[in-house]
Amino acid sequence: MDIGVLLLRLTVGLTLGAHGAQKLFGWFGGPGLDGTGKGMEMLGFFPGRRHALMAGLTEVGGGLLLALGLMTPVAASIVFAVMLVAGVSAHVRHGFFLKNGGYEYTLVLGLSGLSLAFTGPGWLSLDALLGLHLQGALWGAGAVLVGAAGAAIQIGGRRRAQTSQAVAA
Repeated sequence: MDIGVLLLRLTVGLTLGAHGAQKLFGWFGGPGLDGTGKGMEMLGFFPGRRHALMAGLTEVGGGLLLALGLMTPVAASIVFAVMLVAGVSAHVRHGFFLKNGGYEYTLVLGLSGLSLAFTGPGWLSLDALLGLHLQGALWGAGAVLVGAAGAAIQIGGRRRAQTSQAVAA
């Protein structure tokens, strides 16, 4: 079981970390901060570059924490929150399937990461090495609540691009 949990942590965590590196550094064919910032503004997140920086840091940080199995419920709530924001703000209007720009990918990454707050990171983790037993229903529910609250704050702060541009003018 621990090998399976390790594989899940590494896959979700490193995938999310690479996704954040695309935003921050333009690695792996990503747009970097300027390109991501423009995209963020199209989604209503102003100023776009600052939101791109925060999204990239969140994805890299949360992804690495999850991959390492360190502070797993915190990592799970971060992964859940960032994928919930992405799913709601950019993908849900396109339906389910990623092929059409839908939320399938964000749903799988977000809930896979979140599931680790309930199950725990396994014995092959830094949490286990440090003697941290942060898992179970209470930790999972906490990760859901914290992640949902964080996502709600971000989504609630969105503005329509036209409204923001009119205010700035």
